[in-house]
Amino acid sequence: MMLASHSVSVATNRATTSAHATAAFGFSNFTSSSLCKEFAQLPICFDAKKPICKQKFVQLLAAQEGNLSRTITACSTSGNNSEPEESRTTACTNFKVLADTEKCESSRDVGDKFVTSILYSDADANFKAGNLGNQDNLFDKLKAVHLHILAMEQWNASRLKLCHRTYLVSAANLIHYVALKSLDIGQLKADLSSLGLLNLETINPHVLASLSAGIQMLENLKSNSFASKTSGEISNSKILSIQEKKEFTVNRMAKREFDRSKLLLGSLREQRTSHIMVTVGEEAAESETLITDLLKTGTTIIRINCAHGNPATWSEIIRRVKQSSQMLEKPCRIIMDLAGPKLRTDKLKAGPCIMKISPKKNAAGEVIFPSQIWMSPQGGGPPPSHASPDAVLYIDGQEFLSKLEIGDNVTFCDARGKKRSLRISNKYSVFAGVGLMAECKNTSYVKSGTILYIKGKKSKSAVGFVRDVPAVEQFVRLRVGDLLVISRDSLNEHEISSSNIGSPRVTCSSGYLFDSVKPGQRIAFDDGKIWGVIKGTSISEILVSITHAGPRGTKLGSEKSINIPESDIQFEGLTSKDLIDLDFVATHADMVGVSFVRDVQDIIVLRREIEKRKLENLGIILKIETKGGYKNLPLMLLEAMKSPNPVGVMIARGDLAVECGWENLADIQDEILSTCSAAHVPVIWATQVLESLTKSGVPTRAEITDAASGRRASCIMLNKGKHILEAVSTLDTILKTSSTELSPEVKPLMLSSHLS
Repeated sequence: MMLASHSVSVATNRATTSAHATAAFGFSNFTSSSLCKEFAQLPICFDAKKPICKQKFVQLLAAQEGNLSRTITACSTSGNNSEPEESRTTACTNFKVLADTEKCESSRDVGDKFVTSILYSDADANFKAGNLGNQDNLFDKLKAVHLHILAMEQWNASRLKLCHRTYLVSAANLIHYVALKSLDIGQLKADLSSLGLLNLETINPHVLASLSAGIQMLENLKSNSFASKTSGEISNSKILSIQEKKEFTVNRMAKREFDRSKLLLGSLREQRTSHIMVTVGEEAAESETLITDLLKTGTTIIRINCAHGNPATWSEIIRRVKQSSQMLEKPCRIIMDLAGPKLRTDKLKAGPCIMKISPKKNAAGEVIFPSQIWMSPQGGGPPPSHASPDAVLYIDGQEFLSKLEIGDNVTFCDARGKKRSLRISNKYSVFAGVGLMAECKNTSYVKSGTILYIKGKKSKSAVGFVRDVPAVEQFVRLRVGDLLVISRDSLNEHEISSSNIGSPRVTCSSGYLFDSVKPGQRIAFDDGKIWGVIKGTSISEILVSITHAGPRGTKLGSEKSINIPESDIQFEGLTSKDLIDLDFVATHADMVGVSFVRDVQDIIVLRREIEKRKLENLGIILKIETKGGYKNLPLMLLEAMKSPNPVGVMIARGDLAVECGWENLADIQDEILSTCSAAHVPVIWATQVLESLTKSGVPTRAEITDAASGRRASCIMLNKGKHILEAVSTLDTILKTSSTELSPEVKPLMLSSHLS
């Protein structure tokens, strides 16, 4: 068996390497991750002019159909002997070493490499670096991993050349990380940790530099540095040459990660390591103080969801943000999320414009606390931040409001014709005049047009009219065992079965849903609050049997999410609405959030639209909320890095948990954090952060620790709620507590300073 002179190479079969690398990267549910499928299919090649070491071989653990066996993974020439040597261990009988002179001739552009391959005669195998044979020399083991990573970078050289120059180093480090993840290095981690030399769990932002530093430390510990003293071997100065490139050092790579976050998200508030992002809606456009209060309590980014509202509402929110930011001298950036191709229930038919006002009662039905009502003129703004009204009434009649004093009683007849009264408990000055807090001790139903009188005052001018009572939000209540009909069109008369007449019904106008689902598939509603199984389908309707809901049933309302984890729905990357909204985002926001990205093609479409609009400074946030988005994240990041735009990732845990399984969410978010750290890309930690506190004013223990765990991300997002200001203040305190000793610039550097 002949080997070409001065040549060393290792080749892996692409299909088997891909399958094993996928399993090494993802966890048990994801067995076909394209993350490693794309990257790991490469020959591992060494510079043949400098063999690894005289008459020595680096060994890796190969996996053949699940069985581990030791095998040669590198060969070398010996001293001055011009004839190459071939050698194998007793455990490598399944492999043949063949000369590949044709490959040699076709590889002149990369020097004397790729000239010999190990071909597999039976089932193909994947390299494993966990147990590198029975060698007790960590030095050789770590060098083997180091060379594997260098080979991966060379194999993807053409991919790297396409990246924008500002991302070249980060893209290379991402490939190094993927290469490391494709190997089973569990035992190597344990061996290195036992010596206190290197923690492979913390090297993601600077993989190659850390491995080089580890090799250097191991060499310093060796009593006999035979490798560095043999002229025909790869010298450690060669291995560590990457350290000579200043941009690849540990400190420079860590600083790059911090700088990317600053470029995308802005400067951090004093004593904080993460930004606070808050989602706002129409309430922010109507309130004179909400945005200002949010900025005062620690918010640095305002998020607008283009799935809700309209350009007029968005414009007013943005105007208030910029005005408050300038007035308070507190920088605040704006992100607008494109709605994306999300499946949602359509709006249900509006209910009556009636508001129910109910006091709090005890078990005997006795009133223990009257309901609190805020009364103000239209456009008068919200109540003071310390007040928490149960209802808000807008009154047409400024003269009427101005005549009211504390202690006055206001009488009216409610929608049922019953006489009711309100007692004024407080009076405030507001933007449009006077605002009042009132108490009501009886259950009342108030509708638009209700006439209010001041008790004891007969003047005809002392009359007010209730205006703009919102319509009652409609919903269907679903219980386990119910049959739910999803219709393509609310006017559609077609039924799956006449026996389903009278069943709860919602509509979904997206054709994707009806064209792709099959009987037997699971379906989830409202971020997994309700689950069911599809029992039947037709061209215009889907019949669902509810399998999970609350003990008393669960409400399903308008614009609630629909997920079918087992389906293969082929969505378009950007919808027609997204393209229209992108034009608005381009002139009003600092960042655009791209919802439901699934693969590289979605990023290609996005880049094309951004380049068409010449938006090279617009920040891009990839929202990872599907199984495909998670599996394809490294490839999507490399595609996004072809443009100069600042890039970030949002872990949208709502849809992600439903799509991938609740029990897998913790591992998934950790893997996303690690991947983004390797790419030096900022991460936004989102969905249900401090949700109980935001909605009820009281946090759970679990969500406090979840918020603290979010400190690993560059930004933490809060959703809107009645107690959003308290939630922002609490989160601000948590983030400051984590950084009382270390500034954000120093902290990531000190974590790995021993590797510098």
